[in-house]
Amino acid sequence: MKTVYTCFCTDVIHAGHLNIIEKARQYGRVVVGALSDKAMIRYDRFPTISFEERCRLYESLEGVDEVVVQDDMLYDDVIARLKPDYVIHGDNWKTGPETTLRQSALRALSQYGGELIEIPYTRSDAVKKVDQVLREKLAMPEYRRKRLKQLGKMCPIVKTIEAHSGLTGLIAEKTVVEQNGKLDQFDAMWVSSLCDSTAKGKPDIELVDMSSRLRTIDDIMEVTTKPIILDGDTGGLTEHFVYNVRTLERMGVSAVIIEDKTGLKKNSLFGTEVKQTQDTIENFCAKISAGKKVQLTDDFMIIARIESLILEKGMEDALNRAFAYVEAGADGIMIHSRKKDPAEIFAFCDKFREKNQETPIVVVPTSFNSVTEEELASHGINIVIYANQLTRSAFPAMQKTAVEILKNHRAMEVDKTLMPFKEIITLIDEL
Repeated sequence: MKTVYTCFCTDVIHAGHLNIIEKARQYGRVVVGALSDKAMIRYDRFPTISFEERCRLYESLEGVDEVVVQDDMLYDDVIARLKPDYVIHGDNWKTGPETTLRQSALRALSQYGGELIEIPYTRSDAVKKVDQVLREKLAMPEYRRKRLKQLGKMCPIVKTIEAHSGLTGLIAEKTVVEQNGKLDQFDAMWVSSLCDSTAKGKPDIELVDMSSRLRTIDDIMEVTTKPIILDGDTGGLTEHFVYNVRTLERMGVSAVIIEDKTGLKKNSLFGTEVKQTQDTIENFCAKISAGKKVQLTDDFMIIARIESLILEKGMEDALNRAFAYVEAGADGIMIHSRKKDPAEIFAFCDKFREKNQETPIVVVPTSFNSVTEEELASHGINIVIYANQLTRSAFPAMQKTAVEILKNHRAMEVDKTLMPFKEIITLIDEL
């Protein structure tokens, strides 16, 4: 009997999947590949059930003869191993980033004369409803909140980009690229105090209060599913911080990063150019401990941001603080620098990892932006945050458009640089 292979990466079976199995049965023995968790998060979406549960789900389907593991989103390895006579897939991968997956299947099949069968993608209200339910499940607080910790265990490095509105959240959520035969996307979102304040036309001095910050988070959460890391500035008064921890945890935020400074907050980009006061180790440890004490789940993370290198206090001070903050209960350490060379960041990470192999390290490579994610991971860094690039790219584009309209007294000259609004609104899902 001939063998037919198809790959599933779903937590919920709908009519489209059943249709593929029914068609596959007409050609021979049906083998379903279960895409691994690591491959799923790079290709499609975060799983809501375990890999083992997905395998059992696929095995329970009538017409499925065998379930195997597909460790890579590309088909080369699994097809070379199984050598199926046919691979069957919906025709929806003929356009967009998924075309690279289609090419990998065709390439592997051509090695021995296998055949690709493509069937019309199933589109119906019922299928759309299932997809919507799955998306809503991914967005629920109890699923979203724990996802950052889960990603940390599955990814070499968690790629995070800033979002300061529902629209930028959708860009973070839906941007997928194909490069060197692989698909990639961002893992998480960073809600920056700087970008949130800038979007509101306010200075970055903790002027935008937490109520306003929470509204921004809510706007982003309403249209996305990826985990959120909040820039919590200094955390404010400890008495206030504990209530904010409870609120953020309840909303489904995955982590808050607080910096060890006191007084009127000034952006770290100023370094020692403006007066900035670092908190004592004792006070900051007390704030971390108080926040951890009021948590109701183990999912929420409090990450301590160390300003010692920014304020030129030296490596020893930074390391002493890092170990003290971990001892106080911090779930991660963010080390910051405004130097263009990452040498001092790498030196800190290497020394920290000599004594602590487990606690996640977070960096924001705004100044030392030539460093690659692979280099960061090689020094034990777990989370990289691209903290303000969307805001910084939007401002000059909008300013240039405004200037051109003023100069020409019409909008025709700028039209060639503008994205059609129809393309923008395709990001927005309709119910």
